[in-house]
Amino acid sequence: MVRTVIILIITLLVVPVFTFFFDTPLDPVHKAILLNSVWIMLGLAFTCFAVSEITRNCSQVDKIWSVVPIVYTWYITWAGGFNERMVLMSVLVTLWGARLTYNFSRRGAYRLKFWEGEEDYRWEELRQNPALNTRRKWFFFNLFFISLYQNALILAFTLPVLVALQGEATPLYWADYLLAAVFTGLVVLETLADQQQWNFQTEKYRRMNAGEKLDGEYAAGFVQKGLWARMRHPNYFAEQSIWIVFYLFGVAATGKWLNWSIAGCLLLLILFRGSSDFSEAISARKYPGYKDYQKRVPRFIPKFW
Repeated sequence: MVRTVIILIITLLVVPVFTFFFDTPLDPVHKAILLNSVWIMLGLAFTCFAVSEITRNCSQVDKIWSVVPIVYTWYITWAGGFNERMVLMSVLVTLWGARLTYNFSRRGAYRLKFWEGEEDYRWEELRQNPALNTRRKWFFFNLFFISLYQNALILAFTLPVLVALQGEATPLYWADYLLAAVFTGLVVLETLADQQQWNFQTEKYRRMNAGEKLDGEYAAGFVQKGLWARMRHPNYFAEQSIWIVFYLFGVAATGKWLNWSIAGCLLLLILFRGSSDFSEAISARKYPGYKDYQKRVPRFIPKFW
């Protein structure tokens, strides 16, 4: 996980700079919009850091993960004069965010006291890592990776909407409608994957709390049916694909396959690889049958045979 963090930070620094100098420069209006967005991001990052340090709950960024992209896209759309493509992109992000917020909220993540709620179990696992198991080490990890880096990433993967403003002279055409359809389909896919996981875990814990035997599909302890029989992380597959499709809206607008906003989706690919490695290591320790599941079922690419 620490190695993944280093790779992520290097990618965040190198890729945008490299592509920025080889892409069409931002004009003063676009630069002003980007700068304002960065200031919003920094404000959120330091707020998340302060709250997490006070409460010892490091899931503050998790709570805003599905909400802040809606704010960024609509702010940039408003600042850009409500270009049709940008409005379409913002509507799609709102659909994505509403669904993900609902899924996160039913797990107990949100409370009236906003700083409370469920903390992601992986943060506690990381606290035990020898590289992070002192108060000082965790302080800097929380500041630079959990709070600053993750907030910067959220902004980065929404920035194709600013690239769409650069290509505002290109009207909506078939590629935009195709991308919108694929984006929506991926949101549906992610919804189905999360619902299958929710149904399995709800029934498993109902049986456990009732003292019933865990047999059949529940004996292994983890979901293996439906989409989860085709890939080990169907929700991660959909999430990564959603933001690759979002990046392609900028391609449709400008006609350039490589532009400076590509860092966002690239960083997500690296993050989800590292996150799934970490989660699977925990599952393999917890469930005896998980290693066999890893051998049988692909990680992200669906298995159709």
